[in-house]
Amino acid sequence: MKNKRVLVVGLGKSGLAAARFLKTLGARVTVSDARPAMLIAELSELLEQGFSVEAGSHGLLTFRRQDLIVVSPGVPMSTPELKQVRAMGAHIIGELELGFEYLKGEVIGVTGSNGKTTTTTLIGEILKAAGRPTLVGGNIGRPVTAMVEESVELSGGGGEAGPPPAAKDDNLKESGGDFRGEKTVWSVLEVSSFQLETVETFKPRIALVLNITPDHLDRHGTFEVYAGLKARITEFQTAEDFLILNGEDKETQMIAAKTKAQVYWFSGRRPMKQGAFVHGESILFVAREGAKAEPVMPVAEISLAGAHNVENVLAAVCAARLAGVESETIRAAVRDFKAVEHRLEFVREVGGVRYFNDSKATNVDATMKAVEAFGGGIYLILGGKDKGSDYRVLEPLLRERVKTVITIGSAAEKIERQLDGVVKIERAETLERAVAFARGAAVAGDVVLLAPACASFDQFESYEHRGRVFKELVAVL
Repeated sequence: MKNKRVLVVGLGKSGLAAARFLKTLGARVTVSDARPAMLIAELSELLEQGFSVEAGSHGLLTFRRQDLIVVSPGVPMSTPELKQVRAMGAHIIGELELGFEYLKGEVIGVTGSNGKTTTTTLIGEILKAAGRPTLVGGNIGRPVTAMVEESVELSGGGGEAGPPPAAKDDNLKESGGDFRGEKTVWSVLEVSSFQLETVETFKPRIALVLNITPDHLDRHGTFEVYAGLKARITEFQTAEDFLILNGEDKETQMIAAKTKAQVYWFSGRRPMKQGAFVHGESILFVAREGAKAEPVMPVAEISLAGAHNVENVLAAVCAARLAGVESETIRAAVRDFKAVEHRLEFVREVGGVRYFNDSKATNVDATMKAVEAFGGGIYLILGGKDKGSDYRVLEPLLRERVKTVITIGSAAEKIERQLDGVVKIERAETLERAVAFARGAAVAGDVVLLAPACASFDQFESYEHRGRVFKELVAVL
């Protein structure tokens, strides 16, 4: 990269991390963001550090003068300047691809429409409990380029240390060399469809596709395009790698026929020939087809609410066993694991009413899973920025379990139109009014659930911001 002309497009968290990383490699970095300069908090710092900065709009000439263009996940490839220079042969990659090229050790990549953050975080906690050098990031927490330096340090500066012979797990299939050693550095990455749009070599040793349901159609256009992007997590895997798929999800099942990787399955409903599943009241794991199923833990020891979280645990069990972690260690780590912030997070009980924050439920399928976690008596807060969703699929669950839907944000009118006559609907417009209404209407035994089925960007900076505001409002009731 030394003296290469590199343009970073988009100055969110990932774009800033990519720009700073490229600077350490000696690249001549320009950053471009369509936001006005006054909205870029880091502008002065970037200028002082020697970056060329373009703000307020993207200049086509700027895009043409580069050896490489690195795109932030939030910037669609349909951006006119990107489309034009791509047609002219420009080399364009994403921050994930850039970071992956420099990461040391092994990578576990987790994608899917729902459950990514919980599963990614849980896998990281299991690996840490096993004493493995572990980093967690990607689409959550730390951008991949911000993880590179630590991955180099943990690996001793020149790649992962060789595993001691005692670390070999004879129950597991062999791949290209035993990578399951106690000193192997693991980077556990949550990976979005936005990031997979721009991969060229990204090849996790262990890849997971948790589920695929309609999401981000406002950006990707069709469900087929979106599903195809999710499948790209295994595009560059080989027979030495592993792919973990949901045995109950039709879209993920279709990926099995396309991959070169060794396929493992998880299911909460039936036994799998190779993978993790629920049998009776226990979670079992089969290391290879024809092998005896080994007990991992009782389902009752999972502290997370909802059947979808049992699936997340099953996926994490698969990944951890393939990484060589023993079942007893997995059991202890899962037992101690609490809900990730903004994912069906219990906030507080007030007057016998329980309040839950699932601000990360940014699509309809995630909202369905959140509602299914409760038997009934739900005041459901829906709305935000619409992503091209069909809210009518919520109808059976709403009739069965929801007392009132409280709408907020710019999607309120569409939600009300599609759910008219299904359930009582209250227009609140803002989250503050929604919480106030629920406080006055709910009685002991009810649940107030923020599971919006929408993006947050109409009224909030992010789903995290929305979730924090909800918790602050509940805290002062």
